[in-house]
Amino acid sequence: MYIRDIMATNVVTIPSSTGLADARRIMEAHHIRRLPVVDKGKLVGIVTGGNLEKASPSKATSLSVWELSYLLEKTTVKEIMKRDVITTSPDATVEESVVLAQSNKVGCVVVVEEGRVVGMITTNDIFYKIVNPILGLGEPGARVEIKGGGNAKSMEEIISAINKLGLNIVTCHIIALPEAPQKDIVVHLDTEDVSQFVAALEGKGYKLSVRRR
Repeated sequence: MYIRDIMATNVVTIPSSTGLADARRIMEAHHIRRLPVVDKGKLVGIVTGGNLEKASPSKATSLSVWELSYLLEKTTVKEIMKRDVITTSPDATVEESVVLAQSNKVGCVVVVEEGRVVGMITTNDIFYKIVNPILGLGEPGARVEIKGGGNAKSMEEIISAINKLGLNIVTCHIIALPEAPQKDIVVHLDTEDVSQFVAALEGKGYKLSVRRR
């Protein structure tokens, strides 16, 4: 899967001359926490809700309401934005971009093509558009974990048992825990009644457990 398949394309951007108060209002209006900063079509930085909070005067300040308002209007995002923005290409793979975000400890990556901001991908995008479908979250049926079933020979037996019972696989993923001697597999089947499937594999010596969805 590629970044262009899951990125948000309706990206809200602001120029670096935007005041902090305006940046906050824009975030609140669009229910977002990050704003790429673009000057003359070029990405020059990014400002987050955290940046704005740190730059805002403390609640213990002696400034008046009018002085606070003036300060927030006159201070621009150029003064607080992060300039070394982590970017990726729409043709990059999701795996590459996840590693990029994790290695740089950021919650979002701005997608740039030919120098223009064309999208954005966040941690939530990864969960909702990739992790949730892989785990089959919200899908009907039952998830069965087969201990030691994550190898080629075992998977062949598992799929054979599924086919003989006329069941369908909703999702399937392998669990490879660090330092674990074997790989387990979780099969999400399209039925709540998996008793026959469990019995068939237990008869072959497998240990199974039905997982909560």
